[in-house]
Amino acid sequence: MSHSVEVIEICKSYGGTQALQNVSFSVGAGEIFGLIGPDGSGKTSLFQILTTLMVPNSGTALVDGFDIKTHKRDIRKRVGYMPGTFSLYPDLTVEENLIFFATIFNTTVASGYDSIKSVYSQLEPFRHRRAGALSGGMKQKLALSCALIHSPSVLLLDEPTTGVDPVSRKELWAVLRQLREKSITIIVSTPYLDEVAQCNRVAFLHNGVLEGIGKPNEVLTQFKHIFLPSLLHERQFSAQGSTNIIEVSHLVKSFGAFRAVDDISFNVKQGEIFGFLGANGAGKTTAMHILTGLNQPTSGKAIVADYDVSTQYNQVKKNIGYMSQRFSLYEELTVAENIRLFAGIYGVPDKEVAHRMSQMLSKLNFSSHANDIVASLPLGWKQKLAFVVCIFHHPKIVFLDEPTGGVDPVTRQQFWQLIREAANEGTTFFVTTHYMDEAEFCDRISIMVDGRIKAIGSPNQLKEEFKLPSIDAVFTHLARQSTRQ
Repeated sequence: MSHSVEVIEICKSYGGTQALQNVSFSVGAGEIFGLIGPDGSGKTSLFQILTTLMVPNSGTALVDGFDIKTHKRDIRKRVGYMPGTFSLYPDLTVEENLIFFATIFNTTVASGYDSIKSVYSQLEPFRHRRAGALSGGMKQKLALSCALIHSPSVLLLDEPTTGVDPVSRKELWAVLRQLREKSITIIVSTPYLDEVAQCNRVAFLHNGVLEGIGKPNEVLTQFKHIFLPSLLHERQFSAQGSTNIIEVSHLVKSFGAFRAVDDISFNVKQGEIFGFLGANGAGKTTAMHILTGLNQPTSGKAIVADYDVSTQYNQVKKNIGYMSQRFSLYEELTVAENIRLFAGIYGVPDKEVAHRMSQMLSKLNFSSHANDIVASLPLGWKQKLAFVVCIFHHPKIVFLDEPTGGVDPVTRQQFWQLIREAANEGTTFFVTTHYMDEAEFCDRISIMVDGRIKAIGSPNQLKEEFKLPSIDAVFTHLARQSTRQ
């Protein structure tokens, strides 16, 4: 097998931090090759080196035989890159984004259309829609189209499905398999184990060191303590005797003639972990914004912590914790400064701040990092810190909007252990997630399709009701009934 990519003894450091240490491997032409590892393992640094956006301290790499140090122009013509951060221009339309990227690569949409047809044909009906108004799955398909417009021979994808619902993830991977059949070499990083299994081979990076390389099942088995941590103990939650802390009745939210939330009703008990699932665009985030007092319903009623969201939204905000999809901390401040800032916003008495902070940092093993700038922390650490901040004032209810997106399996388990501990002490959690294994950790879940709740119950109840083996299968079955454009 000829090699499309060869990485040779690459080292990269940032100050005193060694991001990559003597990393070497090769990728065959037409191979789907996975880069896997915990947050901060060096994956993104390696992608940026292979795309010539960054120069290694030592070592080199060849892409289609061209050296990253001496043939940058040749490599950029041959590489398509989807970074982990959103790479589109949200104020431009779908079509305008595509034209812009085609122009950068000195080509046209017409001449590159065959390269993107399998992906872009699904977006063409919405070519005049602004990119910022697309669902998560559609944004990723557009970003992939922009990366393919110049017909690259090597495609580099840094966590392309983070924040994307399970059905859209399956669709994107079907496209990647089609691209492989066209002999395009694909290097992809992902935190999803079902996606890891779809690679031909994977390389496991840990603290900048290449620890293992081989077929997915071999690497996952060898490092199962990293990728397959022991499951959380089953939680016993009884709704008997518990009061409703959220009551939703015939809630509707319309934008013109479009009903984002279309007549939903449900209750959540005190101390319950309630999963709120749905594909991108199903209406989850809109409903959550109403329940957190950030938006007003068109009609219907919602009571949260004994307050009406329509008339008492300021009281609602004081009694809840909220962790949004987008990272909500101040990256230029330290860990301790962020905690003190949000403690003040939430009205925590000054005399209690130091004690609560010490307790929480100790529980997270963050005590030695209190004075670290947040921007310097790995993603998983940032997410756990954001969680600590949103429960610091001991709220009755905590809303978590995809809190573990892009986080490695071990950190996700640690995150859910924190949720379980707080729930056992009486805090209610209202959680959205695209990880279907996390849905299994909830006491009950609802699944939204086209603005309506199509199913609600415990994970076991739903699997029994639909005669399907997993929540992933139940979710896919329901989400594929969507008729929304």
